[in-house]
This record gives sequence, C-alpha cells and structure tokens, in this order.
Amino acid sequence: MRVAMIVRSTIYSAKGGDTIQVLQTAAHLSRYAIKADILMAHEKINYAKYDVLHFFNITRPADMLLHIWISKKPFVISTIFIDYSEYDKYHRKGFKGWFFRFLNADNIEYVKNISRWILRKDPLVTAPYLWKGQRNSILEILGKARVLLPNSHSEYRRLIARYNCNTNYIFVPNGVDPKTFVFDPSIEKDPLLILCVARIEGIKNQLNLILALRNTKYKLMLIGSAAPNQKEYYNACRKMATNNITFIDHLPQERLVGYYQRAKVHVLPSWFETTGLSSLEAGVMGCNIVITDKGDASEYFEDEAVYCDPVSPESIYEAVKKATELPFNASLRKKILSLYTWEQATIRTIEAYER
Repeated sequence: MRVAMIVRSTIYSAKGGDTIQVLQTAAHLSRYAIKADILMAHEKINYAKYDVLHFFNITRPADMLLHIWISKKPFVISTIFIDYSEYDKYHRKGFKGWFFRFLNADNIEYVKNISRWILRKDPLVTAPYLWKGQRNSILEILGKARVLLPNSHSEYRRLIARYNCNTNYIFVPNGVDPKTFVFDPSIEKDPLLILCVARIEGIKNQLNLILALRNTKYKLMLIGSAAPNQKEYYNACRKMATNNITFIDHLPQERLVGYYQRAKVHVLPSWFETTGLSSLEAGVMGCNIVITDKGDASEYFEDEAVYCDPVSPESIYEAVKKATELPFNASLRKKILSLYTWEQATIRTIEAYER
C-alpha cells in the first residue's frame, strides 16, 4: 500500500505537535511495508501512485479540498481539531482580539486562513475556499471522508457537536517513542526544575505560566521557538520573565530527553489541548504532569495529572506546587508505555487505511 500524507506547507518551518505526529507515523508505517510519502498541500501530486490520501488538521480545509476534488481517491483525516476560539475571542490582545469577539469559531479560522494567504505566509491551495467558507468546506470534507482519525473520543464528540457529522472514526492516540525516551530512575530529579516544552504562542499560555512562577523558588525552563506570527507574544513573555526563568529554542526530541530526565514537573497550561504531546513525553520520563483543564487531555491523564485553570496564574502556581510535592507517578509512565506509543497509533492508522 502507498499513502500520500498531505500536510500544511509550514510543517517544518513552524514545527508543532502535528510535525511529530506526521514524521513518527510515516516512519512506523514503513515497518509494515506501507510507503508513506509526506507531501506539502501546495505541491503538485501524482495521485495515481497512491491508494489512500491522508490529511491532517481539519481546521485547514483549503489544504484538502482541491486534492479531494481532483484525485477522486479515498481519504482519511487526522482531524487534530483544536478549538482556538476562547483564546482568540477573550484573551488575544490588540485589534485582532477585539475583532474576533464578534465572530464565531469557524469565521475566526476563516479570517486567519485568509490572512496567512494575503500575508504570503501560506499558499491558498483551494481558491473556491474564498467563497465557500470555513464551515461549508469542513462539512463537505467530513461528508466525503472514509474514516476520521481523532486523537481522542472526546475530540470526535466535539466534532459531532460542532458539525453534526456521522463519519466513521478510529481513535488514534498521540504517542511517544520508547526507544527515544528512555527513563533512568537512578538519576535524581531536581525538585525545583519545571519544564514547559511547546511552541511559544498565545494558545499555549506561557505568559500566564511566567506570571505564576516569576520571582519564585522554582526554576522554569521554556523550551520552544516563537510561533512565526506571534513575535509580540514571545517578546511579552521575555519582558515578564525574571531571573528564575530560562528560554531555550526548539530542540529535537532526542535532545529533550536530558531535560525531561532532570525535571520534576512538566506544565502545559494551554487555553486548549487535544492531547499535550510533550506532556506524554514528560510523563514517560518520570515527570509529574500539570495540564490545562480545557480540551481533551483529561481522557489521557484522568486522575494521574494535576489540572490548572489557564486563566488564573494563581491556579497554575498552586498546581505546580502540588505537582512538585507529589511522589514519582510510576503508574502514569506504565500507562503511557502500554497505550500511548507511536506503535499503537500506527496499528490503528493501518486499520483505517484498510477499512
């Protein structure tokens, strides 16, 4: 079987969780004699070479529609259905924040997609998207997809609630690579070292994390590059940081291992998370986990993480404090290695292709 994995044009220049998901899935598929080619949405594709098309990020429908119309091939979608609307409407600063308060979630994403094209940050793959719009584009895609691949059952329920779709789905977890993230229990944790591994952008809420931990006894380490269109947010984070806070640019996964190994806590106080991929990586490396109470992450972590309210620096601080005082959570690590690996994700992805 041969698969075309069709991804956003910025998958490598603006790396995120979907970058890791795409690369890991493609690499693991090769072990099952499935050839997966990673192709940019704006590339010209020889569809005849492929049995299945695999798209990512349902909130970017303009990347998909043209390929669906031309190819006539069966396709699946890793939906990665992130709801940015609460952040965009109520916590984003400046004119955009004011303007977005008058729009619903689909219209906000439409404006953002068109803006990236106008500013030449992203090609517009499907020109009719301009008049078709965000919601109608997504409805058409969901109606034609053979199988959806959400990262949780919770994500699928949100899709149903928003778009009233009944497309078949297979839950495909986000995961870790146990060969990369090898935990050494003999290495002592630093009880005051707190990690946040994520691209620095408003949705990830590093600013409130900084406000929570600035001038405290904790050593906060923020690992991640600034999102391309959020330099002002990054600068605001740098401005608010005190001497106990360190910034490190994006690191490849193998270089994250040492940081996870030494940290006591990993915190991701996002305005929304479908999973929190770095939280899974940190959990398998023996970190206690603090994560947002908004989104789908609780399906993964259940009662084995400490939850915070992203709107409140006080809530974030108290969650971090509690997590530093808890013992090492061996059961979380065991659960991740059992249920949430790229091997598990690949097996379910193959099931979707075959279906």
